[in-house]
Amino acid sequence: MHMSIEWRQVAVIASKEWRDRLRNRWVLAVALLFAVFALAIAYFGAAQQGQVGFHGIEATIASLASLVIYLVPLIALILGYDTIVGERERGALELLLTMPISRLEVLLGKYLGLAAALTSATAIGFGAGLLPLFSELSVAEGWRYAGFVGSAVLMGLAFLSIAMLISVWARDRVRASGTALALWFFFVLVFDLLLMGALVASQGGISSGVFAALLMLNPADVFRLLNVFSSDQAQGMYGLATVMPTAWTHPAMLVSVMLGWMLLPFYFAHRRFS
Repeated sequence: MHMSIEWRQVAVIASKEWRDRLRNRWVLAVALLFAVFALAIAYFGAAQQGQVGFHGIEATIASLASLVIYLVPLIALILGYDTIVGERERGALELLLTMPISRLEVLLGKYLGLAAALTSATAIGFGAGLLPLFSELSVAEGWRYAGFVGSAVLMGLAFLSIAMLISVWARDRVRASGTALALWFFFVLVFDLLLMGALVASQGGISSGVFAALLMLNPADVFRLLNVFSSDQAQGMYGLATVMPTAWTHPAMLVSVMLGWMLLPFYFAHRRFS
């Protein structure tokens, strides 16, 4: 990736991807979905305990995080899996590559355009969802919620990067969609089961450092940790404070791991695409 990048070309491709998502109302649909879930969980989250109404930002974030771990990776993978392979099948990619534009600029433009669509849909949706309760939030709670939304965006961008890698690697759209769903299933459902199974099988023989390092291999777990360790109440709920070494729980450390999850799949996608 040492070649020079013509950023104007990147911006043209990014804006086309962004406009396409606006035109087909993708951004609106996802934002609306998140807004409905955010408001419903904030207001009815404690209904099982026979209570209705807003009961604080921590309880809301804890409930929302469980939902976001399933939804955001799936939405990001669906958004990005056919970016390259779909255009290749339609014949549009060959036409695009005959123009004076590098493959890196094409890939970067597409990623940034989709990232803008995903980021705006997530931020607008979760922001609008809590607007009716805005007067009940303190400034600290507002920042806490903004941090949660930011971590959801980071997780989405990590999975979007994985989707780009799938799209470059797959031979056709059918295989790309199958791989995307398989990876969603693995990261969101299977990974933690395997980790727990390994812990049980080793009878506690896996050290806390190794356990923490293994958690970093899943962006969904990094998202969960980001939200658990920014709140004492959440740490108590999940009981992770006793398991995780302090060095692995610093927000800066976790954010840098998430950035790695955004950069590495993109790097390999570029290598393959070139």
